[in-house]
Amino acid sequence: MRKTTGAIGLGAAVALSAALGIGASGTANAAPAQPDSLYPASALVLTVGYGADAATADVQRAVTLSCQPTPSGTHPAPAKACRELRAVDGAFNSLTLAAEPGRVCTKEWRPVTVTAEGIWDGRRVSYEHTFGNNCEKNAVTTQVFGF
Repeated sequence: MRKTTGAIGLGAAVALSAALGIGASGTANAAPAQPDSLYPASALVLTVGYGADAATADVQRAVTLSCQPTPSGTHPAPAKACRELRAVDGAFNSLTLAAEPGRVCTKEWRPVTVTAEGIWDGRRVSYEHTFGNNCEKNAVTTQVFGF
């Protein structure tokens, strides 16, 4: 009886190994992929909200933006936003200061705060900028916060 039970156990182990693709060494044949870095090259969360700063703003919209290996995310124009960020090497303040020439906005104080949090080109990013109102926000020439 013992010989039969051992033969059945050995047969089950061989069949299971074959089904799982495990070779004679007892390890899987495919080598596991090793990440180049602990963090992705670029992965950002962008927000727009009403309030004087990020801590008190009521977030109205939020999108994700990843620029490497290809532009993607929930941003409505990821390719254009990534091009703009690459052009200024991720300097968000350069983007939010470039206003459309000739644009006239009221002096109404209804602050709109934009934020960017995450990783850009392997560096940690935490950016915040407050506009006086929505017109001033929409006057900037960038598509990064155009959602």
